[in-house]
Parts: sequence; structure tokens; C-alpha cells
Amino acid sequence: MDRARTSHGTRLYQVEAIKESAVTKSGRKTALLDDPAVLAERIRAVDAPHVAKLNALAGRIAAEHGAAPFFDPLSGGQDARLLLLLETPGTQAGPARFVSQDNATGTGRNLRRFLSEADIGRDDLVIWNAVPFVIHAEGAKNRAPTKLEAAAGRRWLAPLLALLPALRAVVLSGRFARGCRGEIETLRPDLAIFEMPHPSPVFVVTDPAIAPGIVEVLRRAGEASRR
Repeated sequence: MDRARTSHGTRLYQVEAIKESAVTKSGRKTALLDDPAVLAERIRAVDAPHVAKLNALAGRIAAEHGAAPFFDPLSGGQDARLLLLLETPGTQAGPARFVSQDNATGTGRNLRRFLSEADIGRDDLVIWNAVPFVIHAEGAKNRAPTKLEAAAGRRWLAPLLALLPALRAVVLSGRFARGCRGEIETLRPDLAIFEMPHPSPVFVVTDPAIAPGIVEVLRRAGEASRR
């Protein structure tokens, strides 16, 4: 499915209904995006008011670079006070992609755990990538961005930050996200900026101190975003 056809012309959707269906009575998140019904429901919400302009930006990125994921309608969207900047969209294929803690990947599983432990709610947060477009050919192995791809990604920081007026803090996750620090400090000197390792299991398992360190950074960033 072409990205433009899945991102434009969709009807407005009641996001609160999706949030309710994504949580069991115990409060544990169960609705992951590898479930076709969950994915279809999420696609129907990409034009919800709090993410409509952000997903229009994603459409511009896709038009220039070939493919880009959606912002997650179950995030805070334009009302978010905290931005978590990861590195690149993953290698998963499908009719549409989202930058979301609900991806059925090791990184998604770790994010759900770390964000929960840091007491950061969905409405407080928006997640995006330093290189916001897809750099992997379908079926290819994961790889790091090139210098040109990283530079191209940084060009989209200004329009992104312009759409986040409530933002108070940014967490830069991983080497390529950390490379955006100077640009963000120039564009938004009002923001508190934090750095943490990437939550990929490949990195987290290398040292038992990494996971609690990530949670602590997220906790401090969450506190800064609420000031």
C-alpha cells in the first residue's frame, strides 16, 4: 500500500476509543501494531486533530524521501510536552508504519517498560526519529544511517519543532539522535535536553546498568516537561 494513500483522506477518528481498546482491565497494554485490526484502527486515526499537522509533515517527508512512518495518534501529538527522538524507522514492512511504543519489536517492548517505570503517559509524549524517513530496502538488514542521511534528517527538525508549541523537554536516544543536539539548541533554546542510550535490546543487554539508567533519564525528562 502506497504511503500517501494510507495517510491522506482518512476520516477523523475518536482516539479515546482506541486508547480504551489498547488497555486491558489490569491496565496492561496489549494492542500491538502487528495485529491487522489494531493497525487498521490506528490508520483510521492519522488525521485526528492532535496529529493531523504532524502527519501532514510526515507526508511531506515521504514525498521527498520515498517512505516515512506516521506519528502515533495514541501519543500526545501537538500537545506533547516531551519529545523522544530515536534514530531511524525500523525494518518492519507492512501497509503502514508508526513511530510508536506499540510496535511489536524488542525496542517497542523496552519502550513500553521504560516509559511505564518512568511514569510517562501517552498524552505527555510524542516519539519521532532523527532520520525520519525509511532508509532500508524491504527485507534488508538494519543498518546505521549514512552521514548524508543523517544530515537530511536534521533538515526536518525545524518544521517538526514548529508544530510542538507545548514542548518542554527532549530526550535524544542513541548516537544519531545526539547529533541533533546543536540544531535543537539553536532552534528551541527554551527546551531541556537529555540524552540516553537507544532502547534496542542489542544495546540494553550489553550492560545491566543501561536499563535503570534509561529509566532515570526518562524520569528526569518527564519531570522537566511538567514544570
